[in-house]
Amino acid sequence: MPLYKTIQVNSQTIVKIWKITESYEELMAPLDLKSNSLERVLGMKSELHQRGFLSVRHLLRDSGYTDQDLYYDTNGKPHLKDGKHISITHSFTFSGIIISDSEVGIDIEMQRDKIAIIAKKFVDYEFKYLSKTDADYVKKLTVIWGIKESLYKLFATPGMLFREHFLVIPFMLEDQATVAWIDYQDKKYRYQTQFLEFEGFTCAFVTA
Repeated sequence: MPLYKTIQVNSQTIVKIWKITESYEELMAPLDLKSNSLERVLGMKSELHQRGFLSVRHLLRDSGYTDQDLYYDTNGKPHLKDGKHISITHSFTFSGIIISDSEVGIDIEMQRDKIAIIAKKFVDYEFKYLSKTDADYVKKLTVIWGIKESLYKLFATPGMLFREHFLVIPFMLEDQATVAWIDYQDKKYRYQTQFLEFEGFTCAFVTA
């Protein structure tokens, strides 16, 4: 079972990351999916997406849950029936979940140079401390994107924009942590964030 990494963030919060090495058939075989989940996975055109979807269900199983324990609200945000908070991510050959007593968000991204091309679409304040000549520019952009994607998943409010409403406080890659803010409709919300790198990927997660 390729459970790649487990992070005990605090006494109420755990992160689990899965490295997807199995075939679609191997992932599907032990699972008991509810009908809408089965319909969803069978409708996916990419086997990579199918394997990502199924690996998340294996992470649920490893955490003591089944597919039946998971449901989504009208904004597409996942929830657990026991009231715990959950966030889900998958990217290429990795997937991850974070489960907590409080609001959380998680994102995994492959580190790719093309993120520098779209940086203006999701970065504003952060340009004050970023340098395009920095050898770690792409890695730092990937952290910022991952944190903002995690914030978006946590808040799950239509109309929120990465560039205008989310702020990531200056950080060093070796810190593996920083603070982020949501500034939305005259209210400000502060979140703790952590991030880590592995095999050319970045995982970021935020906690209330």
